[in-house]
Amino acid sequence: MAGTVFFSVSMSLDGYIAPASADELMGRQWMQLQQWVFRQKHFRENLQLGTGGEEGPDNDLVRATFERTGASVMGRRMFDAGEAMWPEEPPFHTPVFVVTHAPREPWVRAGGTTFFFVTDGIESAVEQARAAADARDVRIAGGADTIVQALNAGFVDEFHLAVSPVLFGTGVRLFDRIDAARIGIEQVSAESSPLTTHLRYRVRVGEPTR
Repeated sequence: MAGTVFFSVSMSLDGYIAPASADELMGRQWMQLQQWVFRQKHFRENLQLGTGGEEGPDNDLVRATFERTGASVMGRRMFDAGEAMWPEEPPFHTPVFVVTHAPREPWVRAGGTTFFFVTDGIESAVEQARAAADARDVRIAGGADTIVQALNAGFVDEFHLAVSPVLFGTGVRLFDRIDAARIGIEQVSAESSPLTTHLRYRVRVGEPTR
């Protein structure tokens, strides 16, 4: 079975990880939020965005995140947005389990990515991802509702936030509907880089934040 279940996302200073509408993805605010990661060599190579890119601690973090991931879980909203934007060879290179209400046959893509559509909830999706990941980790890729479902169910062991210096004002908040009475977090590290601040936390289910 897989080791750690984690998530790793970029977040605005006011707590948003995405615009309110999928039509606004790739818009000005979202690009400012993700500016740090789009500059990294490994990210650019993985999304087939061309040659070049920065190398250094941020690039090492991006590479390590992809390399540790043996399977991913995501919500249908994130999948629908990505289906229109990902290249023919999506950046996952692993099984991806999509939490949805709409049945669909597995979608096999180039580069080792297969999307499986799970209609019986987050617990089933995480269990299937654990089995598929073998000894590697499971990433809860998003969006916010799927991350919160996984947190509230006690599946998430740790997470990483890249907090970027941008304000959204409105959009999709990361921690809406979190069960704060039973989810505790412990800060593991904080590291700054030119365009973001990396915060890492460990999750303690049943131990609320003090």
